[in-house]
Amino acid sequence: MHLTLETERLLLRPLELSDAEAMFAMDHNPNVHKYLWQTPTQSVEENVKVIEMVQKQYVEHNIGRFATILKSTGEFIGWTGIKYVTGHVENGNTNFYDYGYRLNEKFWNKGYATEASVAWLDYAFRQMNINEMNAYTHSENGASNHILQKVGFNFVEDYPDPQGVIWKWWQLVNSGQ
Repeated sequence: MHLTLETERLLLRPLELSDAEAMFAMDHNPNVHKYLWQTPTQSVEENVKVIEMVQKQYVEHNIGRFATILKSTGEFIGWTGIKYVTGHVENGNTNFYDYGYRLNEKFWNKGYATEASVAWLDYAFRQMNINEMNAYTHSENGASNHILQKVGFNFVEDYPDPQGVIWKWWQLVNSGQ
């Protein structure tokens, strides 16, 4: 995949196997996984498999989560981006575009998730011509819920996952079509 997006402070590029160690540093942190099924990764190899899965999504759907790099330092701060969800049902939905992000804790509360989100939504609606973007967050994840609302997503409903955990379903419709 040859797509690269830039914002004022961020470079958004396809994930590479060389990102596995930095991704592991992020995903091994229990705080990062507090609202993500509380399953921090235990080895770099787990992150290598995730990156390989995302690279397969690039080929199959021409989109996927991207490495998010701080331009001023070249640091991997997490991943952001669009995923086309197939083979998985979320809130009764499958075959939909999902927006998501995950940042290393030391980069929280600096506006990076919002900055990346604005760029990705612009790309989704202006370049990909997506009709609607969906997102879902743990109901108690105030920071992520705030970010989605701030960038224009509309809250649709709360729903339980199979374990009874309550999630929020968000949607943003392309008003430019």
